[in-house]
Amino acid sequence: MAKSNIINVNLFGQEIGRLGIPENGIGTSFQYNPSYLEEGNYSNIFPKTGILKKIPQVQLFSAYNNDRFHGLPPQIADSLPDQFGSLIFKAWLDANSRKEITVLEQLAYVSNRGMGAIEFVPGKELPKNIAIDIDEIITVLKEVLATKKSIRQKQFNTDALLNIFKIGTSAGGARPKILISENKKTGNIIPGDLEISNAYFHYVVKLALENKVDFPQEILEYCYYKVAKKIGIHMMDSKLIENKHFATERFDRQNGEKQHVLTATGLTGWDFQNPQHSSYENLFKLSSFLKISQAQIEELFTRMIFNVVFRNTDDHLKNHSFIYDKKRNNWKLSPAYDITYALNPLLDFKITNRALSINNKRNDINLNDVLIIAENFTIKDPKGIIEKVQSGIPILKKLMKEYHIPKKISDIIMRNMVTLT
Repeated sequence: MAKSNIINVNLFGQEIGRLGIPENGIGTSFQYNPSYLEEGNYSNIFPKTGILKKIPQVQLFSAYNNDRFHGLPPQIADSLPDQFGSLIFKAWLDANSRKEITVLEQLAYVSNRGMGAIEFVPGKELPKNIAIDIDEIITVLKEVLATKKSIRQKQFNTDALLNIFKIGTSAGGARPKILISENKKTGNIIPGDLEISNAYFHYVVKLALENKVDFPQEILEYCYYKVAKKIGIHMMDSKLIENKHFATERFDRQNGEKQHVLTATGLTGWDFQNPQHSSYENLFKLSSFLKISQAQIEELFTRMIFNVVFRNTDDHLKNHSFIYDKKRNNWKLSPAYDITYALNPLLDFKITNRALSINNKRNDINLNDVLIIAENFTIKDPKGIIEKVQSGIPILKKLMKEYHIPKKISDIIMRNMVTLT
């Protein structure tokens, strides 16, 4: 492999291996650093799911040469921007008259700014802006999202677009979001690519773009967060910024350190948009394979019930993650995230298919369906869990009123709640 087609993969200050582009240009290659293999430290960073083998030889990944993984090992593809991040990435390249770039160059731009703890060296150097103006970012975002022609034809504020590029291309998902850090003492907000220290709160912020939808998605997600916390689901602390932007603390930045995080898709290579592997049964099997505790298995069951009852149908495999514990060399379930009413309540859906099936069903889930999973994965008192989750329905109704969700919207959402009896 030519050196220009190689990028180092670092984790916890150590070179784990190198990525390359094969001579035929199809997919990518990966080779472990022999020193990493010999030392044996952090030996479980990529669990043995049949993708990355613990061998010193070069491994090829042409099987993942698609729109989901871009030819990368799925564990590395997790570091790439998702739908919104990719849009901003293309806008920034277009505005700077850059042509298409290779996936390794894209990882070089991710550099040490990505979610999780994996870093790519050498990275692309970008100016380190120390100020952030959310209103300015939103103004530019609206233009980017509304632009149908080439971005080069627009007179964007270059600094603002650069800031969005740096702090808006790493966070996953389809909705507009940025990464910020807030000083715990002063409250000063800076871009999220500058600090990992414990002196800051580190947030993913989902931005409210007033002309994007006809109801306040971010405020509704905050209401869902409060209900989930109330019934005992483990989530990171969250808040509303300016009473409209949903900000949740990052679980990949804790105690002044980066946390190694992989989604269920990244761990397994299961395409989160392909129904073949998209089931809760597979998610539970993966959790068992990773040897997470029975308490966390029951936490996962609680999240599944919540998603059914509160109609979060967008509970796909990238919306479930696991965190590596480098001291114990094992994995645990990450805090829950992206829990909200996933449908547009202003649209009349005749059929609403779930992203993850339950008992081979994607709609009309009933009590028997979830009890089958409870039996297969030894869930204690599943009916008690269901009752506790369903006790959150009136809490949601009260919160939607308190946070001024339009009555038309809240009435539709309440009518669509699912009661498992």
